[in-house]
Amino acid sequence: MVPLLVAWSKLRQHEAHGTSLLAVSATALVGGGTYAQAGAVDLAGAAALTVTAMLTARLGARFTRRLDPLSLRRVFGGFLILTALLLPFKQHLPHVAAGGAGAFSTIILLFAGALAGFASGLLGIGGGTVMVPALVLGAGFPQQLAQGTSLAAMILPAWVGALTHYRLGHVRGEIAPWLLAGIAVGAYAGGSLALGLPEGILRGVFALVLLWTGTRYVRSRTRGEQR
Repeated sequence: MVPLLVAWSKLRQHEAHGTSLLAVSATALVGGGTYAQAGAVDLAGAAALTVTAMLTARLGARFTRRLDPLSLRRVFGGFLILTALLLPFKQHLPHVAAGGAGAFSTIILLFAGALAGFASGLLGIGGGTVMVPALVLGAGFPQQLAQGTSLAAMILPAWVGALTHYRLGHVRGEIAPWLLAGIAVGAYAGGSLALGLPEGILRGVFALVLLWTGTRYVRSRTRGEQR
């Protein structure tokens, strides 16, 4: 979303990050609610993710001016590509085949929340690109449950990050209402569609999205291309 805001709306990079994060917060709220109505949200898992994500979302937003987002996006893109290649083999992972990560699940959730919150605040991206793979590959969650839980977990952290960007003057108020309206419709429709798909197909689609996104991140050459 960041490159679209930069290219089409002529926003500066920091404004694109802040406005994009506002859209992420709306996606989390509407999408998370859609999954929750279908019972596809693990409340305990969402709470564990939220705790650490809230702590690091604000930190990530404040580090926007201190770190090089372009270099970070390339590293993050490599992580997404690796994750996308692992997702189809979920059932063959030893701990997943054994029934889950057991006592390590909480540690995985806390770490995933911290990384997702920081990445969300820093780059203006949704935390689902970190949380969902962690829940699926690390904790052995079904795909729908992982996506619903990650959306619910990002509601508060995304709003914290968006508020921080707003206070820093990085949110364009004239664009936000139209963006939020479109996001609300898309998040509800996307969540409803995902809930109706078989888990294997949905996981494959998610892997392709990660692969496409990661490739774009790795191939970024200018700041104007950032998402």
